[in-house]
Amino acid sequence: MTFAFKSTSMAIVALASVALWPVAADAARIENPVAEFSGIDKITGRITTFDVYINETVQFGALQVTPRVCYSRDETETPKTDTFVEVDEITLDRKIRRIFTGWMFADSPGLNAVDHPVYDVWLKSCKQNSDVPPPDNLPTASTAGQPQGEAATEGETAPAQ
Repeated sequence: MTFAFKSTSMAIVALASVALWPVAADAARIENPVAEFSGIDKITGRITTFDVYINETVQFGALQVTPRVCYSRDETETPKTDTFVEVDEITLDRKIRRIFTGWMFADSPGLNAVDHPVYDVWLKSCKQNSDVPPPDNLPTASTAGQPQGEAATEGETAPAQ
C-alpha cells in the first residue's frame, strides 16, 4: 500500500512538473516568393549564388532548379529556413532526368544538398524580394488560389561570375 501511494504521488508530481514546463509556441512560418541558392562548379571551383522565384526554373550548369515552396521564420525566432525543391539534370543526349526531389535546409546544407559529379546546389535563404525581376506569370492576389501549370522558363541561366 505504501508503494502504491508513493508511485501515485510521484506520478502526480511528474505530471504537475510537465504541466508547468514552459511550452514554446510554434513559430509562424513565413512563405517566401524567392529561394536563394548557391551552387559550385567542381571543375572550375566557381561558386555562384542565384535567386529563383517559387515554381520557376533556373538553369545552373547542367542542372535545372525549381523550388516549390520556401519557408522561413520571423527574425525574432530561431532561424529555420527550408524549401521543397526539384532538381533535374540535362544529360549529354539532351534528356531531362530528375536527380533530386525533397526538402533542403539552409541550416544544414549537407543534409539534403544536391550532390552531382560536377555541380552541387544548396539552399542559402528564403527572401521576400529579389534583384532579379519577377516572372510575367507570377500569381496575383486574384489568381493565387487557382491551380497553376509548370512555370519553367527554358534557357534562363544563372549569371556568370
